[in-house]
Amino acid sequence: MRIGEIAALVGVTTRAIRHYHHVGLLPEPERRPNGYRAYSVRDAVLLARVRRLTELGLSLDEVCDVLADDAGRELADVLEELDADLARQEAEIGERRRRLAALLAAPPGEVEPLSPALAALLAKAPATDSPAAAMDREHLTLLDASGPGGEELYAALGPLAADPAVLALYERLDALADAPVDDPRIPALAAELVAAVPDEAFAAIPAGGAVVAGFKEALLAEYAPAQAEVVRRVMEAFMERGRG
Repeated sequence: MRIGEIAALVGVTTRAIRHYHHVGLLPEPERRPNGYRAYSVRDAVLLARVRRLTELGLSLDEVCDVLADDAGRELADVLEELDADLARQEAEIGERRRRLAALLAAPPGEVEPLSPALAALLAKAPATDSPAAAMDREHLTLLDASGPGGEELYAALGPLAADPAVLALYERLDALADAPVDDPRIPALAAELVAAVPDEAFAAIPAGGAVVAGFKEALLAEYAPAQAEVVRRVMEAFMERGRG
């Protein structure tokens, strides 16, 4: 068999086979007079075993140990080490999730690495289970992490954050989660969201809007289609209003 044939038979790539040759995991077969490698059935059996062992999570060094004719460790020993390593990873993930749960449960700014200005803004917002409100909060923390200069904007948004009527706008946006992109509620909601933002907030936005290439598309992709249409209209209105 040629390299492409044995790769197709075992279900690996020719690149992987060449790498196994390079690291000494798979012996180089003899070459035919035309220069092509000639693989045997024995080579295919060995390659299939390498694939099975790597799919179990063994590193190539561990696979070498298992396959060694002598002085190699038993497969059971290697698998026990792998199981112990996975248990350590599981414990680490559990600890990270406990820390994340504490961040999610804490009041704004208490344990999160927020600037004092953003923490003060979020503290003004009434409690809500709105997914749209939660996404807005995430977007503000992204702005906060991008660098200094948001204090003026956060101050301008203070009255908006404390306005209970804003929660109704978020709830209307949430209600579009399963709506079609031509839902008749979209134009009015977009217009009301734009009107709700005070002029001072636009004056506080840095020149250019701090929008990097691809950000708009990435932002809209987080929303359901009808919601994304609302957000798209709001963003376009903001850009137009900022130019004016």
